Amino acid sequence: MSSDHDPCDCGHDHGPKHIYIYSPSSAVRDKAAFRRGVKRLQKLGHEVEIDADALAIHTRFAGDDATRLAAIHRAAASGADVALISRGGYGLTRILPGIDYAAVARAVDKGMLFVGVSDFTAFQNAVLAQTGAVTWAGPALCPDFGTRGLPDDIMEACFDDLLSGHGEGTGWRMPREKTAEAAPPLEFEIPSARLWGGNLAVLASLVGTPYLPQVSGGILFIEDVNEHPFRVERLLTQLLHAGVLAQQKAVVFGQFTQYLLAPHDKGYKLQTVVDWLRGQITAPVLTNLPYGHVDTKVLLPVGREVELSVQGRDALLYWGHAH
Repeated sequence: MSSDHDPCDCGHDHGPKHIYIYSPSSAVRDKAAFRRGVKRLQKLGHEVEIDADALAIHTRFAGDDATRLAAIHRAAASGADVALISRGGYGLTRILPGIDYAAVARAVDKGMLFVGVSDFTAFQNAVLAQTGAVTWAGPALCPDFGTRGLPDDIMEACFDDLLSGHGEGTGWRMPREKTAEAAPPLEFEIPSARLWGGNLAVLASLVGTPYLPQVSGGILFIEDVNEHPFRVERLLTQLLHAGVLAQQKAVVFGQFTQYLLAPHDKGYKLQTVVDWLRGQITAPVLTNLPYGHVDTKVLLPVGREVELSVQGRDALLYWGHAH
């Protein structure tokens, strides 16, 4: 993924932060990545606290359901500046009824930043639906800070901006599209809308439950991994038929990665899905947001009022100061 912008307004003048690492989803299999991630955060000057069950294993999960619920509640009670998940995977949707949402909201009110990606979408949208509290779509410890090489500089700068209170928004450039008639308006502005979304498959799994936020007039961002474009379309049709998409002021595609097209597709690809969606809803459909299962990911406030402006291929999401 490449962007012609520096999506983050970097600032490195903050003091060290208390970061709490916990595992609410899949078990950590790559212990080396976990250790590298912890060391990287410590090297940046942060105090890293590791949950007692961060490396627990129960079949594919990081401990049984009760263990992972307890980890979430310990994170909320830790007083940390940031609660950062070790990794995504699967496991949060099955424990959503057991989460103490009031405790999470109290932690957010006191300034705690809950940060994560992928399966964490379930937690973030449930928290938004149940309490209205804002969490952050962003990195996870193992895949982002625990890489063998250096962590992505944009991701790290955006994380730093969040910690320092300098994060105000993100800009990116959309690709040129050959189907000009299907392209969004070249110039428009949405002065205020609630930003929400995350992993598309997880979002679709929340339809019909009390854990999908009822966001009217929002900006929905989506991403996914290992999902062929037809599966992406099928997930979108679920949101469409459930009436979710018609209520949005804009839909923003992040990165859809690690899928393989097949001879049977005969030209059907992700752009086909984008074009199809533009024919289904009146709201603009934007693409190429630098967020998803990719190294270069910005941090996005799930549940916060934002401003969206588009000029030509340049898009800007703005939410003002993080604190």
